[in-house]
Amino acid sequence: MLSQPVILVGAERSGSTLLRLMLDGHPTMAWNAEFEYAVDLMTDESAPHCFPDLERYIAYLELERTFPQLNRTIDPALTYPELIDSFLVQRRDRGGKQQVGCTVHRHFDRLLKIWPDARFVHLLRDGRDVARSVIDMGWAGNVYTGCDRWIEAETLFANMTRRLPPERHMTVLFEDLVLHPVRELTRICEFCGVAYHPAMLEYPNRTTYEAPDPKIMRRWKRQMSKSDVQLVESRIGAMLLERGYELSGLPAVSVTAADERRLRRSDYWSRVKFRVKQNGPALFAADYLTRRLGLSSLQKTVRLKLNRLEQARLK
Repeated sequence: MLSQPVILVGAERSGSTLLRLMLDGHPTMAWNAEFEYAVDLMTDESAPHCFPDLERYIAYLELERTFPQLNRTIDPALTYPELIDSFLVQRRDRGGKQQVGCTVHRHFDRLLKIWPDARFVHLLRDGRDVARSVIDMGWAGNVYTGCDRWIEAETLFANMTRRLPPERHMTVLFEDLVLHPVRELTRICEFCGVAYHPAMLEYPNRTTYEAPDPKIMRRWKRQMSKSDVQLVESRIGAMLLERGYELSGLPAVSVTAADERRLRRSDYWSRVKFRVKQNGPALFAADYLTRRLGLSSLQKTVRLKLNRLEQARLK
């Protein structure tokens, strides 16, 4: 089993892809993207009861969006922790590197049941920018619900680190990474036990990502309406302040229980409309009906089509 692997954690749309490309460019470090398939079928029970049945898990991997493209070997003779460990070992060895890490956006505390000595790099971005970006992806219908993923990740990290010694976790601000990439990457490298290497900033030569641009910071100030800023801050204002972010200074607003129900309904229908537009009415209906009617063989076909569309959209 790997000893003290480093896990990159934080909310989706926090800049984790950018940081992962930087880390993967290091001559001695390989980085596995979107490693959520290691934790999604686990539970929060105590080990070993938290681990899923292997037969069920292997069937799940076949339909998982990212895993089938990785060409990983699945050894059914391994235990669940050994199998998950083997996926990272394969990523490390195929890259010809000495160390390996992975990115996980949710349930990342469950990895401690596989690697009790794991270390964590926490990437933190302004929750207002995350909420705006989540809407752009079609994952939320309004900024109020667009905060959900940020709140979940930040709360989980705060709770988890109360149980970890300080030398096993660190936080990097996305805004600092953009403004001072060498400084922040040097900090991360020291945490990982390696020296900074300039190849970490050469990812624009091998990916579609451009060099860090300060314009991608604080977009909420330019692209979010005043009412939306107030709505977000009504929900996460205290958490933003705790994490060192200044509030807008706009008058505070309150959200009643009735307001929240309305926002949740609006969110649901906005996400439905987005999926219909993105995938087409026929595929959307096929997905809904095959799941609702329990048509597993047809649902598998539909799911594979949806995965291909999603992967193409995220490239």
